[in-house]
Amino acid sequence: MNYNTLKITQGSGKMEKLKSINTNTLTNEFCIKQSKNKNVICSSCYSINNLKTFRKSCVPSRQHNSDLLDKKIIHKELLPTILDIYFRFNSDGELINDIHLINLLNICEKNKHTTFALWTKRKDLVYKVESKRKLPKNLILVFSNSQVDKPLKTTPRLFHKTFNSVSDTFDKSAINCSGKCVECLKCYVKDNNINQIVEVMK
Repeated sequence: MNYNTLKITQGSGKMEKLKSINTNTLTNEFCIKQSKNKNVICSSCYSINNLKTFRKSCVPSRQHNSDLLDKKIIHKELLPTILDIYFRFNSDGELINDIHLINLLNICEKNKHTTFALWTKRKDLVYKVESKRKLPKNLILVFSNSQVDKPLKTTPRLFHKTFNSVSDTFDKSAINCSGKCVECLKCYVKDNNINQIVEVMK
């Protein structure tokens, strides 16, 4: 494997037919800190749990991406060419730092024909980077709400959608995320008037 090549995950299960670029939650300082906070959903992080158990084999590729994305700005020629219509950032993992985010933005700009969706709780990094450069038009920013059973009624500045987790006792009429992503695409269409995504937590 070329050290300079990012590893792309082939989707399965809910993410079937959707590819993504992911990083290692187990070494992300933000994730480690949040996982110790019992008041947020990160305390039961499915990514951390999976990478410690039945997805241990994914750790090397996730760490490979972490090492590439958070250290320096990757030269445009070394960024992947994406041929998909829709593509996800962070089906596993979280933004590590501003360099990580800049690299993802550059991937968007290299592949203008693809719609990218980025899930993150790191508003601070989004605001920091956006103050210095414009965000690509083919990027959908999804703010991951850390509070369970408290869907956000408003969308944070610069974000297009919010992703909210609820318990299985929550009002079923509010839940609009289930099944396979590729058959739904609520998160991957910017102007569909669906800004609040609600899913029963894993």
